[in-house]
Amino acid sequence: MGKIIACKINELQDGNMKKVVIDGRDIVVANVGGKYFACDDTCTHSGASLSEGTIENSIITCGWHGAQFDCTTGNLAKFPAKINGLKSYNVSIESEDVFIEI
Repeated sequence: MGKIIACKINELQDGNMKKVVIDGRDIVVANVGGKYFACDDTCTHSGASLSEGTIENSIITCGWHGAQFDCTTGNLAKFPAKINGLKSYNVSIESEDVFIEI
């Protein structure tokens, strides 16, 4: 599919995240220290929207049961049970646009 515009850089301040829907996929885009990352928005534990949780540094915490994922890689960071990580996506910035590679 290629690169798709997810948002403008001024829509996503440092330390924030937002949900975007691209080609029917729910994806969370995060700004961590001025760098942008993207991964699936659906928690692999119980299906919650991760963008409705919290982010601290690069760790997204699911608001339902506290599963934590590193948004820079999609890897599970912390949870009492073993669950799958998230699919992560390559992100690039061109001019004022944040692109996700699908």
